[in-house]
Amino acid sequence: MNWILKRFSELSPDELYAILQLRNEVFVIEQNCLFQDADNKDQLSCHLMGWSDGILAAYSRLVPPGIAFDKASIGRVVISPARRGTGAGKELMRISIENIKHLYGNNPIMIGAQLYLKKFYESIGFSQVSSIYLEDGIEHIQMMLS
Repeated sequence: MNWILKRFSELSPDELYAILQLRNEVFVIEQNCLFQDADNKDQLSCHLMGWSDGILAAYSRLVPPGIAFDKASIGRVVISPARRGTGAGKELMRISIENIKHLYGNNPIMIGAQLYLKKFYESIGFSQVSSIYLEDGIEHIQMMLS
């Protein structure tokens, strides 16, 4: 996979379209969840894209401290359905963590994780730091990597 990290202003129209298309494919259609994906955090964040054969296969949004949480955070973590089960998710998170530490320092990292992914994020080193809460009708927990 070819990994590219860009600030919002550096994204080409085709890259932005691919990001929005993948996020909509998974978060809106696959998960059958109507929510406002365009939340005004994209413009303040960096965007990690994993390209495979010209297709966006993996993506995450690296959010500076003070935007989603008081700490830097990783959000909108998504793997194309065609790439699941290949280790792409762990690779995406490893590269996301490396980049967020480079951008914002070696500090704790927060995520708002869908509850069903708790074990996946624990396997990377995240720990649950909140009770279960509903976000857009889906159970979530806050998790932190110290």
